[in-house]
Amino acid sequence: MKPVLCVLLVTLAFSCYEAKLVCPAVLSQVRSLFLDSVSVYRKELQRYGAPPAAVEAKVKVKKCLDKISPEATMEILKYVIRTEDECNRQV
Repeated sequence: MKPVLCVLLVTLAFSCYEAKLVCPAVLSQVRSLFLDSVSVYRKELQRYGAPPAAVEAKVKVKKCLDKISPEATMEILKYVIRTEDECNRQV
């Protein structure tokens, strides 16, 4: 697994531990990042009032992540689901 993805997963875990109210929003964005189309992901980001430059930067990352294999995506999402389960247990 690439170091950037490890950092993402650790950040998610800490987000859930430190701020339980943030957890659903963060996980929603991560799911959208990996599963939705670029247009749907862009709308998801805009929903939170993100600055246009930030939206475009995250869309650029999404376009890059869209190039990884479906198998790798599913492996990453397994960890996201585990994190979500952990968040739900803490609420």
